[in-house]
Amino acid sequence: MKKNIGIVGCGTIGSFIAKTLDKELKTLATIVALCDIDNARAEDLCGSLSSKPSVVSLNSLIEKSDIVVEAASGSSSFDLAKQALLNKKDVLVMSIGGLLGKSETLFEIARKNKAKIILPSGAICGLDGIKSAGTGVVRRVTLTTRKPPKGLMGAPYIIANKIDLDAITDDYIIFEGTAQEAVKAFPKNINVSALLSIAGIGAERTIVKIVTSPKYTVNSHEVEAEGDFGRLITRTENVPSPQNPKTSFLAPLSAVATLKQHLDDCVKIGT
Repeated sequence: MKKNIGIVGCGTIGSFIAKTLDKELKTLATIVALCDIDNARAEDLCGSLSSKPSVVSLNSLIEKSDIVVEAASGSSSFDLAKQALLNKKDVLVMSIGGLLGKSETLFEIARKNKAKIILPSGAICGLDGIKSAGTGVVRRVTLTTRKPPKGLMGAPYIIANKIDLDAITDDYIIFEGTAQEAVKAFPKNINVSALLSIAGIGAERTIVKIVTSPKYTVNSHEVEAEGDFGRLITRTENVPSPQNPKTSFLAPLSAVATLKQHLDDCVKIGT
């Protein structure tokens, strides 16, 4: 049976998900509702979709949808996901940084209400290995992210420390700390560290290093983990989204692939 999907957030990621679903997954789902803080942006996206969804409030979107897709912001993702789950609706969350330290609360609500919370792997690879390793003992997980300076512009950490990104001429370690600290410092740039933490050993034990250089033309994420299983190293080099250099193109692709698997769950590949 086809599922009704509502998308909250009609920016780079939300628009890509909507347009791809509208073209490629018509037999599995219909986009029935859109919601955005900028109503005009939602209306523009609506006009480009064959399903012609309604532009509605968040409450109405949740009511109309079987699956709610959050592509809004880390500041709202937890409350949005909680509201959807309390209404017994499945929810896919893209702004995973907003769940850090509170994810178990959502997992309990999902179990109680027999709904699903879906967290795509986004811009990194290796989460299947991290999850498998976590069945045993994992002693160390680190994430090294490399981004061009323009991909870090506007981050609270950059502003608070008055860092002149234009003055950087070579590889420069701009941040090193826990995933918990990284998400607060770079809420729109380092969602991958939040997901890695949830899948692995937690935000206080996951170490994040952010490096920048004008030489970089891609966003790269290198994950390293050690434990009873052995040692795992993955490196993902992502092309930035043409519409938003802060977002890796793999992130919305991951969301679409995750939704496809969720909608057509006869075959499951990987952990």
